[in-house]
Amino acid sequence: MRSEMSKPEELVFGTTLSDHMLMIEWSKEKNWMDPRIIPRQDLNISPAASSLHYGIQCFEGMKAYRSIADDSIRLFRPDMNMKRLSSSMDRLQMPGFDFNHSQLIDCIENLVLLDQKWIPEGEGYSLYLRPTVIATHKFLGLAAPDSLLLFCITSPVGPYYKSGFAPIRLTTDTPYVRAWPGGTGAAKVGGNYASTMKPQAEAAAKGYSQVLWLFGDDESITEVGSMNVFFFLINKETSRPELVTAPLDRGDILPGVTRDSILQLTRSWGEFDVSERFPTMPEIAQAAKEGRLIEAFGAGTAAVVTPISCIEYQGNDIEIPATGKLTQRIWDEITGIQYGKIEGPEGWSIPIGDHQ
Repeated sequence: MRSEMSKPEELVFGTTLSDHMLMIEWSKEKNWMDPRIIPRQDLNISPAASSLHYGIQCFEGMKAYRSIADDSIRLFRPDMNMKRLSSSMDRLQMPGFDFNHSQLIDCIENLVLLDQKWIPEGEGYSLYLRPTVIATHKFLGLAAPDSLLLFCITSPVGPYYKSGFAPIRLTTDTPYVRAWPGGTGAAKVGGNYASTMKPQAEAAAKGYSQVLWLFGDDESITEVGSMNVFFFLINKETSRPELVTAPLDRGDILPGVTRDSILQLTRSWGEFDVSERFPTMPEIAQAAKEGRLIEAFGAGTAAVVTPISCIEYQGNDIEIPATGKLTQRIWDEITGIQYGKIEGPEGWSIPIGDHQ
């Protein structure tokens, strides 16, 4: 099954797929079988497969970049994606790998090299990689799967922002909750995303881009849409500038690769406080009212950072300065590392074949 390559400027996220795919099967009897790279094709699984009925599946999102500096093909922190994939599989009672993460990265790199013609040239373009694990167990009962399929497909994508940053407007006025302590919020499983479709549609009908997810009586802020979220403000107690995002220890926040990269970079600058704590919506509303809220943004693989210009809270819109200096600086730094223009921390921008 072959696809036609769209003109780079006409690419729409997730609609064009490259020619090949990686497949690795697992069964209780045979364990993990040899990896195969084959022409991309539709899957042939039983209609009784437990992934179709009980959502026993998880995935990753990562990208391959063509370096602006030397035309090498690079991955960005792939070890973190593999670690998170393993964690998601464990949360679903899937078996662990009997090979190390570097071997799986090798397989993905070989797929990327085979389909490297699908990586458009130019900053902002990349090849999106979607490793996925699904239960293929032919069983209508609810049980840990006896068979799995790990596959990876790839898709050429263009710049998330085609003409500069596009700030988003958010609403908190929803009865729904994305995740909760002890749930699956820290795992990248499909059910976490399926359950946001209705809240997202209701937010859009009101004129908002996405939902800013709150949890608990204190209205702690967890995530925005499918991204981690950051607030840059003047802390009322310390009178110091502070970058704050929700911590991971409660188990309801996805450990984002971009999130971790932002925390490491900004801490290395040493210019302001960087905190992992739960900001609350009353705190953010008060900071905005007192002029202490400097900027806010979402963070994730697709967009890197997404500036936030407005938050609806208790029926009122809180306006936020859009695309501040910090958001722009983080964007410039991370994308510069991804495309090989900036020398980042060791192990971040990995030329294919150099991850050992």
